[in-house]
Amino acid sequence: MSRKNQKNGYHKETRMIHGDFYSVHWDYKDHMTPPISASAAFRLESVERGAEGFIEFANPKFDRHKKPPILIYERLDEPSRSMLEDNLAIVEEGECAVAFATGMAAITASVLSILKKGDVIIAHPTLYGCTFSLFSNWLPKFGIEVRWVDLKDKKALIKSLDEQVKIVYCETPTNPTLEIIDITKVREAINSVKLRQKVWFIVDNTFATPFCQRPFKYGADIVVHSLTKNIGGFGTDMGGVWIGPKSLENDVLLFRKDFGSPLSAKSSWQILVYGLPTLSLRARKQMESALKIAKFLEKHPFVKKVIYPGLKSHPQYLIAKRQMVDPDGNFAPGIMLYFVIKGNPEEAQKIGRKVMNHIAKNALSLTLAVSLGNVRTLIEHPSSMTHAPLPLDAQIKAGIDPGGIRISVGLENVDDILSDLAQALDIAGKK
Repeated sequence: MSRKNQKNGYHKETRMIHGDFYSVHWDYKDHMTPPISASAAFRLESVERGAEGFIEFANPKFDRHKKPPILIYERLDEPSRSMLEDNLAIVEEGECAVAFATGMAAITASVLSILKKGDVIIAHPTLYGCTFSLFSNWLPKFGIEVRWVDLKDKKALIKSLDEQVKIVYCETPTNPTLEIIDITKVREAINSVKLRQKVWFIVDNTFATPFCQRPFKYGADIVVHSLTKNIGGFGTDMGGVWIGPKSLENDVLLFRKDFGSPLSAKSSWQILVYGLPTLSLRARKQMESALKIAKFLEKHPFVKKVIYPGLKSHPQYLIAKRQMVDPDGNFAPGIMLYFVIKGNPEEAQKIGRKVMNHIAKNALSLTLAVSLGNVRTLIEHPSSMTHAPLPLDAQIKAGIDPGGIRISVGLENVDDILSDLAQALDIAGKK
């Protein structure tokens, strides 16, 4: 057998570019770059073939990874998206993947494809604002109970597990405060309580990316991402992905079809051709800059604290060193950092706004914008922007400081970033 056919022998970075070398979804052996699909509906050879396609879709008797699917309509299946899904499953080391129009669609599918009325989901209190809103405002309307438990506290998690619990959910690192949840200990806690039903452990791996952390290795059952962020990388296309076991794949596919949330072919192609293949290169450069920025901020007189998994001052530094590693086993603390301005909450929030308003008007290397994982360095104020759906008391309870500022480090020259930050902090702090 040629080395090309021994796919598992190749490095993860090579697999990010070439995937499985061959796709059952589309024969493109003469194309160096995968072609893009641009058809919302597909021609059928006969009525019988159309009927067969509908029967086979999301049918447990049909393995879409071994036999080319009968293409009918883009919302069901299409080749560009399916090729991306296969590659994402490879890099995250999961069984299969299902891609969605947004990260929130993937998160919604991950929980509602499992939960029903009367079930319970346990969630870590610090979550992306829209995820928090989904869990707080929408799941209870379906008769689903949400229990907020600090997943860093193993005993508290064990105490909260009972026969109604179907899911344990967290982000790690968390958005925006960069707490690190020990995935192994959460898995141990779940396994230590003998329940009749399976408890699914879902990890949002958006901040870390599959380059810096692979949750399946430590005991996660399902991984979700916002593809809009690090994996997409360029801020041009929205997307999300669910990665998990084949036993759940058909339910997730049906959810995507019925709720109308598939990732478009054009967005799939962009992420497949540009985003995923460049992830490792971008992450290395961004992490190098992130550590320098974090060390600079630690020494700044107007900064109360800096939270970055690569700093020894991080409360869960040792967990991060063990859990956040690249495919070669090197510490990979990610590209996100969070810092808090000195002063009482009102003063800190006021200075924080001044910092960002100065940046918006005067800085080239920093962009005031939501989102993250972009080639551009993005800075934002979570309390009034991404986490605005959380009431102020819930923000504080979740550790989101009113004066906290989140930075997603891009590819700019790090000296330019430091210069723009220094000027903004100095001007805002002196006024």
